[in-house]
Amino acid sequence: MRITEVFTVLSNVLVFSLFCCMKDTVYSVQLSAPEMVTGSYGGSVTISCQYDPQLSQHTKYWCKGAVYDLCVIVVKTPKNRPSNTTTIADDKEAGVFTVTMNSLSKSDEDMYWCVIAKSGRNVYTGVSLKVLKQITPTNSSLGNYESSWWAILRWILFLLMLSCMASTSITVWRKRTAEKISQHQRFHHNISIIYV
Repeated sequence: MRITEVFTVLSNVLVFSLFCCMKDTVYSVQLSAPEMVTGSYGGSVTISCQYDPQLSQHTKYWCKGAVYDLCVIVVKTPKNRPSNTTTIADDKEAGVFTVTMNSLSKSDEDMYWCVIAKSGRNVYTGVSLKVLKQITPTNSSLGNYESSWWAILRWILFLLMLSCMASTSITVWRKRTAEKISQHQRFHHNISIIYV
């Protein structure tokens, strides 16, 4: 009897898991958006959320937060309630609502959600926004200055190493020459002693 109960619980868990997976699959067919978008600091980004035409009359919104169930609505249709930097537009004929975020900052980098309000459970899909630091001309010229400085430093180090090698070679050559002269003088000195 105990095995039967365990089997019943496991089969219920399996059926529930399959139902949850299929439910998300159905939602993803009804609504799609890019999984990740990238924008530059101070720039803007536009995200298109495509939906099933059957959902054209429903309210759409753009929500911010790591978890959908806890996200905060940023903008919402049908009355475009823009925030300071974000707008939403719904093209019902094309089956797409578009969110535009302007003047991006690092605080905008987060998980966002394209959402369609629906009785029962809303239809939603996640979009991760990454905000990259934009290279300004000032930073670019500073980078060129730093790279030219490093190039000069490399040349100085190269010339220093070359002069060290040259001085070492000269020192070795002088020592060998001095030894040869010393040997030659000793040889002549020994010969002169023999002849005396």
